Amino acid sequence: MFDNETMKLLYKRMNIVRDLEYALKEQHAAGKIRGPVHLCVGQEATGVGAGICLRDDDYITSTHRGHAHFVGKGLELKPMVAEMMGKANGYCGGRASHMLIACKEKGVLGGCGIVCGALGIGAGYGLSFKMDKSDRVCLSFIGDGASNEGMFHEAMNMMALWKTNNIIFAEHNMYGLTVRADRHLSVVNISDRAKAYGIPGVTIDGNDIIEVIQATQEAVARARKGEGPTLIEAKTYRILGFSTGDKGGYQTQEEINAWSTPEKDAIARYGKYLVDKKICTSEEIADLAQAAKDEVNEAIQYGLDSPYPEASTLMNGIYA
Repeated sequence: MFDNETMKLLYKRMNIVRDLEYALKEQHAAGKIRGPVHLCVGQEATGVGAGICLRDDDYITSTHRGHAHFVGKGLELKPMVAEMMGKANGYCGGRASHMLIACKEKGVLGGCGIVCGALGIGAGYGLSFKMDKSDRVCLSFIGDGASNEGMFHEAMNMMALWKTNNIIFAEHNMYGLTVRADRHLSVVNISDRAKAYGIPGVTIDGNDIIEVIQATQEAVARARKGEGPTLIEAKTYRILGFSTGDKGGYQTQEEINAWSTPEKDAIARYGKYLVDKKICTSEEIADLAQAAKDEVNEAIQYGLDSPYPEASTLMNGIYA
């Protein structure tokens, strides 16, 4: 699959995502981050696992819950956090906040606050790669709620029709905002909707990073060969609320507890895998987790110490 050092890096990145989310929650409560922040505690394996299967010149489109996607695609933590705090040395000069971060050099086209809004953009890039006779691909992350949107079906139809260089990666975290999936989805598995467009659809355990990697590698290989898109559905779970403004009450504590056990938790499962496969010792696992925590703490401090943009730059980047 990957060499041992890369396998260790994945564990560190998963820990970075989780530590980052709790740190951002704390900074938001302290007033250091403006607006609601959409956290992905519990979903670390999907963004990190899918991202490692892509090259820097491959593109991703993200969602409102995209921090694991950004870390998985290799964005640096300090400018990420600075951006989330609205600082001048963030990836987008403090204009993107936590949701819309973009970095063309790493192939991150940015997040999107419109449900399924970025999938059409992803389809366009996948088509452009095919027209250029390139083997580059565009992987678009969506949530389960997005599969009910018109853009989902329009984009899927065009991707399938033109056999574009796309992967649609649906993170099925059981809830569309506050509505449980069995109350908003007409199917149990989102991947079943691929059949309507004549493309492969696969449902995987989104809390098993090995399954995530295997499915993504197959889909990427298919797209690179010009064979068209694949719909991957990764079943996972959002431990925290929809955003930092979510008062909760619709997820039972029993359900949250069940998804937080070592048998279900993505990080605990992968740590056990690394030890069982003798890729890491238990001591190395602890060291990687601590290194992740240290890196997050440094990034938070970097963001806090960074300057806000100068008022004179207010109109920069605006086209007329």
